[in-house]
This record gives sequence, structure tokens and C-alpha cells, in this order.
Amino acid sequence: MAGPELHCIDLDLMNRPGFRRFMSAWLYRDRDLAFLVDPGPLATTPHLLAELRRLAVDRLDYILLTHIHIDHAGGTAAVLEHYPDARVICHPDGIRHLVDPARLWQGSRSVLGTLADDYGEILPVAAGRIAFAAEIGTSGLRAFLTPGHAPHHCCYLLGDLLFAGEVAGVRCDVANGIYLRPATPPKFLLDVARTSIEQMLALEPRRMVFAHYGLVATAMDHLRIARDQLGLWVDGVRCLQGTAADDLDTAFFHWLLDHDPNFGTFVQLPPDIRARERQFLGNSLRGMQEYVTTTAS
Repeated sequence: MAGPELHCIDLDLMNRPGFRRFMSAWLYRDRDLAFLVDPGPLATTPHLLAELRRLAVDRLDYILLTHIHIDHAGGTAAVLEHYPDARVICHPDGIRHLVDPARLWQGSRSVLGTLADDYGEILPVAAGRIAFAAEIGTSGLRAFLTPGHAPHHCCYLLGDLLFAGEVAGVRCDVANGIYLRPATPPKFLLDVARTSIEQMLALEPRRMVFAHYGLVATAMDHLRIARDQLGLWVDGVRCLQGTAADDLDTAFFHWLLDHDPNFGTFVQLPPDIRARERQFLGNSLRGMQEYVTTTAS
């Protein structure tokens, strides 16, 4: 091996329109270290394992989970079957849910409906193979607790490269500018989410991997945009209080197009990805609406 390798393995859900260039696992390896970040859902595990075989990956030291949502961690146990020496690193609050995933699976089905079935069941991870460690091995790989998108969210830093999960939301490739969308499902707490982004800014990473989606060489710029978006979007929800419930989603969407240039690039997305993003925008809105309503009372 000539030097460190970083590979993005797309985990497209082909039976769902727009679920391409959305989920991915990231493989890092050098002479002394090999790890996989977010192996994805069980439904895409056969493709992931085939890609790992194609890349001649015969050893994984770690599987790093940014959080335990089904689209990030559902296939963890299945991957472990093929890499017996791998250890899973996970937020301390997520460990018990992967060791006994019955409630996690039920919650996923309740929130996601048929999408959860398309992702596939969450299989249990053996308790002896999963833990949390702030310092991982001897390579300088570090884990940070970054609640916001989820209470059990982590980011990982290796050198100047940050594996950011969804701490900075969701990114899509566009021809001009930057497309970012906060990922704020309930329960959303503005100060908690912003503090996690500030924590990552303090690390001064140069490059950053978004769980959804891609690698950027301007990590600090993207983190600052994501931090500022949180406040802007909450302001938008506050501005629209009193809008009829049936009209709020559409009103918020148009408010964002008018006020947020980093969401306004939505119009550059392909039609199927626009449809996906409109669907997930509703989740972000619900999280922020609950926060605004709660803090106003």
C-alpha cells in the first residue's frame, strides 16, 4: 500500500426514487489502521460487502458509527460476521439499543413506515464487540460526542479529516454554490446542536465527510454555514407561527427559498432528489416547530 486510502462506497436504495448519492459508507485504510464509517442499512449490506471484497479489504479494525439510526447502523451486525476482529465504536447512549435493537426497530418503523422495511431489520450487535472510546487505537483517531441530530451522535477526527455524520446536516452536490439542509428531527434543541458544531469548528478540520453526502475540502466554511442555518431556520419557523397547519410545509419551503441561499440551490437538484429532499424537509420542520412551540410556552 503506497499510502492512506479513503473510499466512498455508495449505498443506493434502488427501489426508492431519489435514494441515490444519499447514503454511503466510508472506508479508510493505511498500513496500520483500517476502519469503516457507518455501514448503512441491512438492505445494502450485500453491496457493501461486495465492494469491500473488490477493494481486497481482508481486515477491519473498527466500525465507527456516527449514530444508530437505521440508515447508518442497521447493517452493523451483518458486517461484523465477515470481519471477526472488528470492534464497533458508538456513542455510550446508543450501545444498549444496538445490543438489543427491538425498541430501535419498532421506533424506526413507527417514524419511517414502509421506508424502514426497505432499509431492513436491525440485527443485534454482540455486547463484547461494541464500546465507546475517545481515543481509538494509537493512530490519533478521536471520537467526539456531538448531540443534535440525535442524542447519540458522534463525530470522528483523523488528522485534518472530520467524519461529521449529520452534525452539519445534509449536503447535495450542485453545479453552483452549496446545498445544505439542517437535519433536525424531534427532539431538536437549538443550543445543543449549535454547541456541537462549535465544538467541531474548534478542531479546525480541513476536510469533512458528510454522512449525507460527500467529501468537502472546505470543512470550516460548511460548518459555519450549518451553524448559521440553524438559527435562520428557527427564525423562519417563528415568522410563520399562526400559519394553518396544512399550509405550513409549503409556506416554510418558500420562505427558505427566499431567505437561505444555501437552501435556495435546491432548484439545481435533479427532480428525484428534489422530491426526496422535500420529503425530509418535513422532518426538519417538525423538529424545529416543536422546539419553537416549547420554548415559547
